[in-house]
Amino acid sequence: MPGLLLRTLRGENTAERPVWLMRQAGRYLPEYRALRAQKGGFLALVYDAEAAAEITLQPIRRFGFDGAILFSDILIVPYAMGQDLEFLTGEGPHLSPRLADAALSALHAVPARLAPIYETVKQVRAQLPGDRTLLGFAGSPWTIATYMVNGEGSRDQHETRAMAYRDPVAFQAIIDAIVAVTVDYLAGQILAGAEAVQLFDSWAGSLAPAEFERWVIAPTARIVAALRQRFPQVPVIGFPKGAGEKLVAYARETAVDAVGIDETIDPLWVARSLPDGLPVQGNLDPLLLLAGGAELERQTLRILDAFADRPHVFNLGHGIGQTTPVEHVGHLLALIRNWRR
Repeated sequence: MPGLLLRTLRGENTAERPVWLMRQAGRYLPEYRALRAQKGGFLALVYDAEAAAEITLQPIRRFGFDGAILFSDILIVPYAMGQDLEFLTGEGPHLSPRLADAALSALHAVPARLAPIYETVKQVRAQLPGDRTLLGFAGSPWTIATYMVNGEGSRDQHETRAMAYRDPVAFQAIIDAIVAVTVDYLAGQILAGAEAVQLFDSWAGSLAPAEFERWVIAPTARIVAALRQRFPQVPVIGFPKGAGEKLVAYARETAVDAVGIDETIDPLWVARSLPDGLPVQGNLDPLLLLAGGAELERQTLRILDAFADRPHVFNLGHGIGQTTPVEHVGHLLALIRNWRR
């Protein structure tokens, strides 16, 4: 029988709620910090399949989450497309050459850079309990394009948004190339053992409505359609962070199987506004989990109650902070496990 998380993503409104947390495998865990100190930098960990599988499984062993999310990074796709990738201490990821300065045709694809990720998935699947769901993921085309064009993250995606306005034909070619690689990449994860996949669109909130339709909704819909044709039983979660009221169009037009929501959206509004029966994932503020206390309890129960009438996966509104006390995570899990609709 499929696990609680997979059943929920397929549309079952279960009495208890499945839970996993974005970035649940990471720096807030002492066991992760110990392994990273032993193995070296972040990218080295991602490309060490045995270490990456161990990191993926660490939060399952400690907390018993219903889903294990692959330990990797969204920038593996541009890395496989031919950009160089490095993670600099205190600065985050850097890609080169920037597509603000170089043509897409200047990149030479290195598809072999995807193979170690598939090996990680295989190793996790072999060790994961059968009632726990293995989640693969990729970045959505808009968010990946922002890094490819600018070479690094930015607060307002100024460079990429300007390029999309100034030269939409060239920018469409970048989006199309990302879509093609992403479909193959997610398909490879599914063939290796992923049972559901998530598309992270971390910078979706920076776009005006018409641009959101073109650069977020349209390419996401193409990825979902391509995956559904090949893997009709594998749910796709779409997470357009910052989408706000555009979330309704996103849910309707992308045809994702479940929608992730960030902490800035009122769960009561989401429950009223999204199509009946559509699974929802979210949306506790990660800073509430860091702070703990009575407000964490109150907001956790408010979210659970808001989504009582539809399938709901409890999660954060974004990734767990690295200074979050592990005791707070354990307390959150107890609250969720004791709730029933």
